[in-house]
Amino acid sequence: MADHSEVLRGIERSPDIVYSALTPNLKGFTAALEAGVNEVAIFGAASESFSKKNINCSIEESLQRFDAVMSAAKSANIPVRGYVSCVLGCPYEGDIAVEKVSEVSKSLYDMGCYEVSLGDTIGVGTPGAMKNLISEVSKVVPVQKLAVHCHDTYGQALANILAALQMGVSVVDSSVAGLGGCPYAKGASGNVSTEDVVYMLHGLNIKTGINIQKLIEAGQFISRILGRPTHSKVAQATKSSL
Repeated sequence: MADHSEVLRGIERSPDIVYSALTPNLKGFTAALEAGVNEVAIFGAASESFSKKNINCSIEESLQRFDAVMSAAKSANIPVRGYVSCVLGCPYEGDIAVEKVSEVSKSLYDMGCYEVSLGDTIGVGTPGAMKNLISEVSKVVPVQKLAVHCHDTYGQALANILAALQMGVSVVDSSVAGLGGCPYAKGASGNVSTEDVVYMLHGLNIKTGINIQKLIEAGQFISRILGRPTHSKVAQATKSSL
């Protein structure tokens, strides 16, 4: 996040796009606001160990920091989205109690986050675990206010997303070409590929408004720039069929 101001200055803006930044504390929020974001995101965790590794504080301390961000965002009329990491497993603690996920999710929602994204940071979740998670968390946060953020480490991301859709979730985080990962989650792959999610959604007759061919081209472009292969199965299949 150290260069997010530079990145935001270099973007050719479109009025139809929301430009967001992760802001773990008030200092980060101030910098993001100065860079011209339309929205910010605060990110907690359901694991004490991961919270300390990722943002250098306990879960309770993180919520206190977020309070300051929420107050500043409210004054500036900036929407805030909440994230909860390690909802289906932690690289340090293993299994995570669904009650803890519900507790943190409710705290973020109660403090004013318009949406709470549940993140399977290390990609260990399965459809059954995802359904159980959504069932429990939706008791304290309306399912219409929940999103899912699935990493594909164990190849379960699309199956988990489908399970979440079946439970009533309608917002899915993804990244072009499956970019991403986490320096504090050793071995975790990137977020699920946007190309693959959109292909699945179109197969379910869900209208996304997304041109999948242009999406594939965008993924191929950034993969070339980064000098790494795309992690999108759809992009790989499309390329091999040409």
